Amino acid sequence: MPEKRDKDAESLDHTGTRKKISIKQTPEEEAKAVEYFQSHVFEPTFKTQLTENIKFSQPFRWGTIKNLISDDLLRNVRKEIMAEIEFTKKETDIYKVFQSGDLANLSAMPADLLARLPSVYKLRSAIYSETFRSFMSDITGCGKLSGIKTDLSIQLYTKGCHLLTHDDVIGSRRVSFILYMPDPDTHWKPHYGGALQLFDSLVPNVPQSDVHSKLVPGFNQIAFFTVQPGLSFHAVEEVKVDRQRLSLQGWFHIPQEGEDGFIPGEQEQTERKSTLQQLESKELREYDFPKLKFAQIPNAISAKNADHLVFSDADREYLSKYINPYLLTVESTTRLAKIFNEESVVDILSFLNEEYESLLKTQMKNLEINEFPPMPQSQSQVQSLFPWKLAIPCHKQRYMYIDGSEYEDIGTAGSIAIANKVKSSSNASNFDLTAQILRLQSQVPSTEYVKSIEDNPNSTTVAEVSAKLCDLASMFKSRAFRKWLSKITELKLVKDNVLVRRFRPGQDFILATKSTGDDNDDDNDDQTMDGLLEATMSLTPSHGWENGEWGAYELCLVDDDAATANAAEEGLNEDEAAIYRTADQDSVVYENQACWNKLSLMYRDPSVMKFVKYVSFDAPGCRWDINCAWKCVDESEEK
Repeated sequence: MPEKRDKDAESLDHTGTRKKISIKQTPEEEAKAVEYFQSHVFEPTFKTQLTENIKFSQPFRWGTIKNLISDDLLRNVRKEIMAEIEFTKKETDIYKVFQSGDLANLSAMPADLLARLPSVYKLRSAIYSETFRSFMSDITGCGKLSGIKTDLSIQLYTKGCHLLTHDDVIGSRRVSFILYMPDPDTHWKPHYGGALQLFDSLVPNVPQSDVHSKLVPGFNQIAFFTVQPGLSFHAVEEVKVDRQRLSLQGWFHIPQEGEDGFIPGEQEQTERKSTLQQLESKELREYDFPKLKFAQIPNAISAKNADHLVFSDADREYLSKYINPYLLTVESTTRLAKIFNEESVVDILSFLNEEYESLLKTQMKNLEINEFPPMPQSQSQVQSLFPWKLAIPCHKQRYMYIDGSEYEDIGTAGSIAIANKVKSSSNASNFDLTAQILRLQSQVPSTEYVKSIEDNPNSTTVAEVSAKLCDLASMFKSRAFRKWLSKITELKLVKDNVLVRRFRPGQDFILATKSTGDDNDDDNDDQTMDGLLEATMSLTPSHGWENGEWGAYELCLVDDDAATANAAEEGLNEDEAAIYRTADQDSVVYENQACWNKLSLMYRDPSVMKFVKYVSFDAPGCRWDINCAWKCVDESEEK
């Protein structure tokens, strides 16, 4: 979960020195804390049945208890929180949430604030009481739990808030828990969203794309699971209605030195597991699709010799079918080259010519209103919709894409291994051929489509729009376009990778990454530049994306060493540190909102991370784009 932690249950004393705070209670306090739970919780038969349920739970070891706390106490807790706790909106690539400060160390709070939170204090003492910690240890079989190291905060999810897939493996965490406190007098319905989503794994560290189980929040219900490296993948579904999903979020940790159950070296071993994904990154990249494999460009054009970049009549005729004719003039390319040389980035509005973009926009808008077949939701539905594929794994990315290559079965670990073996010797794409196949499909409509046309004459097939997008993708791979691009960037383009992408509302995103490498292990070309020349052709036909409230924006930010060091102090591994760094708006170097008919060119070096923000369920449509990347040679350094 996303909140920052007081990692050793420490606070500052009056001298400013950090001191340990133990929440160990007297026998009288312990007995009082137990009274805050409802009577059935510690009954032997209930405990036995709950233990059995957790033992056989799927997709990993988890459980839930309804009516955990005294109803009156929890209602008072909710009232105090809403009246006294200040929430701060926090948003990064992985989450959007309103969050309180750390509540683990209420003893260190100012006396006046603590006096206004008596019920919250009682609840904290109950949750971290020795009795409840022992109870949680027994039913989960996880081992002893610390009474010193604590994590606790309040999460407020309102409409649009969400938390994407992750496994909670940071530092010494042993059990994660969420105590739900929505409005106690209103039933929280499934269509409100905000459910806890659990994901099965293809293999350790690689979650499946589709949700395995969902828990709809209810007042006074706790959900909990053992934190298992590479297995305990979960998410919080976006809240889809104008309601408040309030919860108490925290963790139980492994025992610390001096506590019962402390094992020397266990913390270090657990922390090593939390970086397992980094240690095995090469192996785990086998499960990443699409592959960032660059195709060699035959007869790459030198940008040093201006004669090589002269448009032939055939070049102009071909490019004029797609590109705004003004952009092909010397005046335009000179101006764009100056901007790119100074900024390493340039946005080109009205990139497509008026005739082409008008027809394409009409078709795409019509598709989003009258789509046939309906927009796919599950991985199997995407895989059955030629030529679209699904980007995986979902703790890194999820979106639909066309790469112009053959079909891939990536539904199981075994089929992924076969797909990697079959495609290991080839990374070629053919958007022209893909477009031809799609047009043949459109000429032989299915019975279902004929009926759809009869019911709605404005129906548009995905195949029709997909063929047009493949035409555009093919243009970006053409020699004529590479001439135009070299005029502006003054770079020699030697390898390329092109994707047509569709980001669906309520589902899709790309988390922050700084990868500019090639997934092809055989590619040892040291002559290409470390960074990438990238282009994003924005083709989102719907309106209203300007303020970013629906997400879908592309954001680039600098990966600075200071942020890395700060994240390390928080006990985060490299992946999680990247997530936290996205909150630092001072590091943002470029932002690209979803829009229509804009080409964004950027040279991105390895220090710049990039992500596409999760697209809200409430968005007016999909984010569509064509994403291109080129490996380049800096000819100024060539001998």
